[in-house]
Formats: sequence, C-alpha cells, structure tokens
Amino acid sequence: MIPTMILFGLVFGRWWLITLAAAAIGWPLLLIVTSVAEVDAGLIWAAALAVVNAGIGVLVHQGFLHGYRHLRRPTSNEVLN
Repeated sequence: MIPTMILFGLVFGRWWLITLAAAAIGWPLLLIVTSVAEVDAGLIWAAALAVVNAGIGVLVHQGFLHGYRHLRRPTSNEVLN
C-alpha cells in the first residue's frame, strides 16, 4: 500500500487536491472491490493512511516543481538583454 500510494502522489502530484481526494476514496474502494476489506470503521483508517502516503508523494512532486521553477527563473541580467 505505502509504495503504491506514494507513487500515485508522485505521478499526479501536480493536481494535489484531486490526487488526495482520489486517494481517500479510491484506496478504500479498491479494498472493498478486491474483497480485502469489508465496509466497516477500518476503512476510515485505510483512507487516512492512503491520504498520508499519497501526500508524501505530492510533497515530493511539488518540491521538485518549486525547485525547477526557481532554477528556471530568469536573473536580472537575462531580463535586461
């Protein structure tokens, strides 16, 4: 579960809100459809852990985006030329 949701966050981290919502809904739904879990209070914990793990991937993705944008920002000398 953990690597799957982190990878999900890494791949779709650009759209962080949709990614976290999909993790909260999609992972418990996948557990129910594959008969791994039944509908009970444990699915709330599964959803919470899915959001946390996907959130880690989203944070890494957003960090790389921020770093890339910072490096691509033109310097004052490039703007004047």
